[in-house]
Amino acid sequence: MNDWPDGWSGNNRGGGYGQGSASAQPDGAGVMRQVRRGRSAPPQGGVPQQPAYGDQYGDQHADGYGNGPDQYGGGYNNDYNTGQVYGTGGPGGPGGQASLGERPAPNWRRRIKVTAITVAVVLLGTTIGTYFWADSKLNREVDLSKVIERPDAGEGTNYLIVGSDSREGLSDEEKKELHTGSADGKRTDSMMILHTGSNGPTLVSLPRDSNVEIPTFVGSESGKTFEGTGRQVKLNAAYAEDGPELLVRTVEANTGLHIDHYVEIGFAGFANIVDAVGGVEIDIPKGGLKDTKSGADFEAGKQTLNGEQSLAFVRTRYALARSDLDRTKNQQKFLAALASQTATPSTVLNPFKLYPTMSAGLDTLIVDEDMSLYDLADMFWAMKGVTGGDGKSMNMPISGNASNGNLQWDTAKVKQLVEQLKNDETVTVSDS
Repeated sequence: MNDWPDGWSGNNRGGGYGQGSASAQPDGAGVMRQVRRGRSAPPQGGVPQQPAYGDQYGDQHADGYGNGPDQYGGGYNNDYNTGQVYGTGGPGGPGGQASLGERPAPNWRRRIKVTAITVAVVLLGTTIGTYFWADSKLNREVDLSKVIERPDAGEGTNYLIVGSDSREGLSDEEKKELHTGSADGKRTDSMMILHTGSNGPTLVSLPRDSNVEIPTFVGSESGKTFEGTGRQVKLNAAYAEDGPELLVRTVEANTGLHIDHYVEIGFAGFANIVDAVGGVEIDIPKGGLKDTKSGADFEAGKQTLNGEQSLAFVRTRYALARSDLDRTKNQQKFLAALASQTATPSTVLNPFKLYPTMSAGLDTLIVDEDMSLYDLADMFWAMKGVTGGDGKSMNMPISGNASNGNLQWDTAKVKQLVEQLKNDETVTVSDS
């Protein structure tokens, strides 16, 4: 009896795909090309292969499929289910290549190279991005081309660093907390010349009460020429009269030293920088420091000052024996400590401290139009060098008081100091 549906008995079930007749004789290899009889020989020197799929399972189900293993021509090709990559060899097979169960050894040299290149690209991209971000935040508002009759430039670079009492950006509450008062406009609370060169940095403070002569100058806004009349004023009056350009003109005319760059920071920026770096450690001298006008109230000894306390410290003068002269010493001491603390791995390598610190300073920093980030970095590292013992800090030499009560510079010493700075020589002049 034929169990197949009508028209599908014996030899008429298709002519091209393993005809599989009901005969006890298996189909020939020419009929089922994908099937090879028998078992594959084991690889030379290898372990005999496992029985092929047909051998394992065809025999077990012989009764269930009617004619036993011979119905499927002795089982499927032995090349299947052997663990080999079909058509190739492996270390365990004739071709000498890995089997599916083995992974090739990792190429660590290549991985290290790729990782190093990736890190380098990321660092380069971050550095370039940071540079342009910081450069865009610089307030280049001072035009030194308006300064007339300038001395010849010497060796090295001279920065005029100014701390102004600008209250711009401060709320009424902040003005009260910082003891800044509410005066309109802005004046210079501190002025310093920082010289950088091949013989270490030199920081020279210019007391705000220094007696100077206002020279002929061109108004920064009006463009009008104002002839010098020989009038003697305090140095900070030049800034109050016509801003940074007249201050630079006055410093150059009274010293003979060429100023290459101008840098100014106000109250708010100063306090924010200190807070961004987590405060600055200062050693308050014996007896402590108390000044109701600046808000200073410190016990003697080492202590970390926050932004508000730091501003009070650098502005204090009424509690000091030599008033303005001693205040400039404190300002030098503090700025050097601030630079030294900021230029540490914990700040420079920590983006959560570096970017807030840079932002706090750059937002309120006013510089000349030719100032670059490289110049700013040069100034910063020079300040750090002063406190690290690689440079020198001093006041402009004073000989006494002028007839109007202002501090009179020692003409001979100032001339010698300026010559040494111009020639980028080691400064040997003292301020006493």
